[in-house]
Amino acid sequence: MKNQNRRVFLKHIGLATAAFAHPRLLLPAAQNKQPNILFIMSDDHAVNAVSCYGSRLQSVMQTPNIDRLAKEGARLDHCFCTNSICVPSRATIMTGQYSHVNKVYTLRDKLNPASPNVAKLLQDNGYQTALFGKWHLSVDPDGFDDWNVLPGQGRYHNPVLIDKTGHEQVYKGHSTDVITDLTLAWLENHENKRPFFLMCQFKAPHERWEYADRYRNFLKHTDLPDPESMWEDKGHRSPGSREYGYTLETMAGRLARENYHTETALDTSDLNNRQIRKAAYQQFVKMYLRTIKGVDDNVGRLLNYLDDHQLTENTVVIYTSDQGYFLGEHDYIDKRWMYEESLRMPFVVRYPKEIPSDSVNKDIIINPDFAPTFLDYAGMPTPDRMQGRSFRKNLSGHSPEDWRQAMYYRYWMHCSRPAHMGVRTQRYKLIFFYGQPLDMTGTDPEPTKTGWELYDLKTDPLEMQNLYSDPGYRNIVIELKQELKRLRQDLGDTDENYPVMQEIFKAY
Repeated sequence: MKNQNRRVFLKHIGLATAAFAHPRLLLPAAQNKQPNILFIMSDDHAVNAVSCYGSRLQSVMQTPNIDRLAKEGARLDHCFCTNSICVPSRATIMTGQYSHVNKVYTLRDKLNPASPNVAKLLQDNGYQTALFGKWHLSVDPDGFDDWNVLPGQGRYHNPVLIDKTGHEQVYKGHSTDVITDLTLAWLENHENKRPFFLMCQFKAPHERWEYADRYRNFLKHTDLPDPESMWEDKGHRSPGSREYGYTLETMAGRLARENYHTETALDTSDLNNRQIRKAAYQQFVKMYLRTIKGVDDNVGRLLNYLDDHQLTENTVVIYTSDQGYFLGEHDYIDKRWMYEESLRMPFVVRYPKEIPSDSVNKDIIINPDFAPTFLDYAGMPTPDRMQGRSFRKNLSGHSPEDWRQAMYYRYWMHCSRPAHMGVRTQRYKLIFFYGQPLDMTGTDPEPTKTGWELYDLKTDPLEMQNLYSDPGYRNIVIELKQELKRLRQDLGDTDENYPVMQEIFKAY
């Protein structure tokens, strides 16, 4: 009996290996069981602006269609990006690799067209693949049967999109609506006999927050609740971080001198510093939320299409963002930092056949895990070159016992925000601001101060008390430094080519 089971096991292993080596050898029966995958991603959508996550903004702003995915599927509470900036995050999602492996470190880097990516693998294994909206990787998309993308950032109103033939066309309307229209048109004409991998990627809510005109009066007479950390005294921070970053005062300056869509310029002439901060927060976050209202409404259009065409049961639907975003927390705007508002990605997913409805997963998931998970749903193994791991079992409520207990983060683009790295566990976060530009593209040439920060996320979830020098946390610091070193070695991010970094590591 044992020998028979072993023969069956080896037979299945052999078939799987052959299928991966020769993708077209996949069995028809296996193909029929492969689900469709609809991946919807926005740009800079903060967890605090998704109502199912229950933030302070839930009382004034609802995202019912995104919430529907969480209600009918799962919400991830600890989904993190490994480099909180748009281009590197997108490259990581496509390749399943950290920035130091796929070589997309900063906004100025390009994804190597020859780089293997998840779309190519799915395409080679019988999936129809398509991409519509924001690509932002500075090269033509590869691995897609069809695509129509914004050039670079693209524009919000009457956007230009470029299709796979190189043809540029102006589409009348708001980009969020246009991208959804193109996605739905492709769905209407796709080949029903084969599963699809479809990426619908919105520009919104990226700054300049040019919302569709129909949302002009949304929240107009609403006073948004302030984030608790908006008035934080940064004196507790290390020298490596406390003097840097884009603040609400930065935003106030922009709003005063630039025309943001239909908004009138912010008049700060008779306001004190506290009033300026509050006025900037109210105006910019309302614009931001108006663009999100458009995103949520269009997610609803996509979900309704799946319902109307009997595609809901066999489609994995994901909604996420390329990273988080600061909405006045810590007096910040933008992203890049390893603090929670920037680090956390909203992630809700529905697959009725496997994922229990209204479930919440608190495992540490990272964006290098996305590609292996897509492949897992397609019945394919994770290639060795990918550094992430499928979380399909986690979503079904059967998290592996050996699942990671810590994640590694590194922000390379030393520009306005200092370069830093760190480790986050379920309870603690240790950040090292090393402040070196190295040879990264688009960075500020001058180094900044070094500094360590430790946060106990159980007692201080808002990260308002740096405990690095607290004697009571000395052993925690030692353990986390060891974990940071282990993760860097395991992932191959050793800085061996940077003597200045070796000196810094010795010193600190």
